[in-house]
Amino acid sequence: GPQPSISNSEGDLLFLLDSSGSVSYYEFSRVKEFMWDLVQPFTFGPKDVQTSIIHISTTPTMEFPFDRYLSSGTLQQAIRDTQQLMGDTNTGKALSYAKEKFFSDEAGARPDVPKVLVWVTDGFSTDDISEPMQLLKDMGVTVFIVSTGRGNYLELSAAASQPPEKHLHFVDVDDLPIITKELRDAILDVIQANRLHAVDITSSSFRLMWPKLLSQETGYYTLEYAPRDDLARKRTNQVSGAHTSLTLSNLAPETTYEVALIPESNVHYFPPQTTRVTTLAEEISPAQVLISESEPHSFHVSWAPTLDSVIGYQILYGPLPGNSVKLLEVDGKHNSTVVENLAPNTTYLVTVTAIYKSGKEKSLSAKACTQEEGSKVRHLRFEDMGPNTLKASWDSADGKVLGYRVRCRRQTGPSSVISVSPQIHSVLLTDLASGTTNKVCVKPMYKNQPGKGLCRMVHMQP
Repeated sequence: GPQPSISNSEGDLLFLLDSSGSVSYYEFSRVKEFMWDLVQPFTFGPKDVQTSIIHISTTPTMEFPFDRYLSSGTLQQAIRDTQQLMGDTNTGKALSYAKEKFFSDEAGARPDVPKVLVWVTDGFSTDDISEPMQLLKDMGVTVFIVSTGRGNYLELSAAASQPPEKHLHFVDVDDLPIITKELRDAILDVIQANRLHAVDITSSSFRLMWPKLLSQETGYYTLEYAPRDDLARKRTNQVSGAHTSLTLSNLAPETTYEVALIPESNVHYFPPQTTRVTTLAEEISPAQVLISESEPHSFHVSWAPTLDSVIGYQILYGPLPGNSVKLLEVDGKHNSTVVENLAPNTTYLVTVTAIYKSGKEKSLSAKACTQEEGSKVRHLRFEDMGPNTLKASWDSADGKVLGYRVRCRRQTGPSSVISVSPQIHSVLLTDLASGTTNKVCVKPMYKNQPGKGLCRMVHMQP
């Protein structure tokens, strides 16, 4: 499904795509889908992520330069339109070509931004890859390898950046979606490492992280942040030079904040770093209300989810039809309560309202029915009626019973349910294997809901 947008990321991301004849058309199309899924949440642009594709074939070919497609829509179409070239699997040549383009103005690459190479391969190459790959890594390129075939593990783990468990994946081409998020997060770790960026974003908070520029002795950081639509509401925090992160809380949901980190150093000048962070939409609570443990004079109400942004809940309840409503108040840390002193055999409308710290309110309602007074079966007993047959009998339940439901759970054989009219207080249970223990339950049925059942275990003698 759609992924939340990822900004605060600056880097050149190059795909080394196996376009040779050793890859089937089906595999090639699946890899293209994987590439798009991987980058789809990124924000593209000269100050964000730029991406390019180089084909592995007899002669390496660049599909498009880094700076050509700077929006999700145009990049998606460009990946879809990418055609397989066939030819030999000259990966070594393609790596040497990638080294040139990774640092070339002509190819739209940028100086001083993180470089990431993602090589998707079926595991085979007709030429040597070790020397050109090492040159790339020596120049600061982080190499991720995704092998969809039976590549040599030792060769590929040496080619990928270290440690291989983070940078090398072996996966069937149909299972590529399994690794998408893990690989994307690892790429983000690389391209966000040298920039101010936000993690752990919620509806009311996020954590800012930045590279270590200062120390306790050499200065401090000033953090300024304000809603993009109301920059006059700027707030400021100062933190020690030893810090590399800070959590901002009590923020408004679904709001974009402009954030600036200003290193105040008494040794060097560091330019301010800026980022833009959008808080998530506020979760709605309650999203569901459940009624359980109904008695003649009470029932249990529970709801979910419980959120830190909720300070308390109000439970309004009253009989239907009717205008009398009562109120219960529950602390925001709890998600259930018992409603008591109710009338038996009555339908109630229950409304749970969450009161947020922001002053907002959200409500959800449910119907609940109390049981009839004494609405349970009494004195369930059994009589042997011959081989594999029992007669189950019970005394009538109180109130206006519409009928009884008898359930027999056999130790061997199928379970059965028998419904009988309110005048009948016994049934025959057949096909009970000798030597087995079976569970029999009888439950009275009322207009609004079932009453309390009575269950007994019965053993059939051999």
